Amino acid sequence: AGIINFCANNYLGLSSHPEVIRAAVEALEKFGAGLSSVRFICGTQSIHKDLEEKIARFHQREDAILYASCFDANAGIFEALLTPEDAVLSDELNHASIIDGIRLCKANKYRYKHMDMQDLEAKLKEAQKHRLRLVATDGAFSMDGDIAPLREICQLAQKYDALVFIDECHATGFLGPNGRGTDELLGVMDKVTIINSTLGKALGGAAGGYTTGPKPLIDLLRQRSRPYLFSNSLPPAVVGCASKALDLLMESNAIAQSMAAKTQRFRSKMTAAGFTISGKDHPICPVMLGDARLASVMAEDMLNRGIYVIGFSYPVVPKGKARIRVQISAVHSDEDIDRCVEAFTEVGRKHGALS
Repeated sequence: AGIINFCANNYLGLSSHPEVIRAAVEALEKFGAGLSSVRFICGTQSIHKDLEEKIARFHQREDAILYASCFDANAGIFEALLTPEDAVLSDELNHASIIDGIRLCKANKYRYKHMDMQDLEAKLKEAQKHRLRLVATDGAFSMDGDIAPLREICQLAQKYDALVFIDECHATGFLGPNGRGTDELLGVMDKVTIINSTLGKALGGAAGGYTTGPKPLIDLLRQRSRPYLFSNSLPPAVVGCASKALDLLMESNAIAQSMAAKTQRFRSKMTAAGFTISGKDHPICPVMLGDARLASVMAEDMLNRGIYVIGFSYPVVPKGKARIRVQISAVHSDEDIDRCVEAFTEVGRKHGALS
């Protein structure tokens, strides 16, 4: 029956959608393979400006700026925005790109315990002596499948006069009623100042990232953000497929809405089988195993049964918290999900992960 991929970031299945592929081919034929330039020389064409406008409209923000990846977007924002007079407060389990971006800036750095609002408040009180305060968090955390408590973060930010930044790579396209992300899901779209996200996961799966937010911020990034200034602009085919993916999302929320039931089906069936699944209501479903070798050999056996998954262990995750991270996609059928659960149950019993 072939192999079913349960470890891709292709949340909405759009990387193989015929309209997305057709849009990429059309852009390739019209604009060429690449522009051989950074944006401010001759790397900006109508498709880049159109995509930036579309991203801003999708997130209901004023403006947006494209990058080669969201890693670049995270590397480019903190250094451009924050000075030695400012402070950045970061969740301890933020993505590596956020951590690296913060390291590049000269702001005062505070790290708060994972999703711990008491600790964040204590750090915000301590940071009151600085000119500007920025709270930085993943919207959805990719290793554990948990969702940041954005309502509480935004309340604290308002109380202590701080800005809120979220990385939405594992939320854009499928969280919230219209797939706009964590801020839409939790009803705080008007309270989050800056969003960074990717085009390389739910929005076509090719490459690219972006920042969206207030126009003065985007204007600043166009002048000062080094990854934007010194990286080639996105290839036309990538821009074409991402643009079409956004069109599909803004025309209908049906694809985004289909994710909830599929995610619930997998999580409930795996829990009933006796597995521990980390996170809550997110298509990232980490099957917690603890032992690194167990995660590795189980993943190998899963592949032999036609299910492609990958084991994660230290240093990607903390010691003693090895897991197999399953990722549900809109293109997975109920039969695919049931087949995956059956394979996990067989393999789990074989290796003693289930009694």
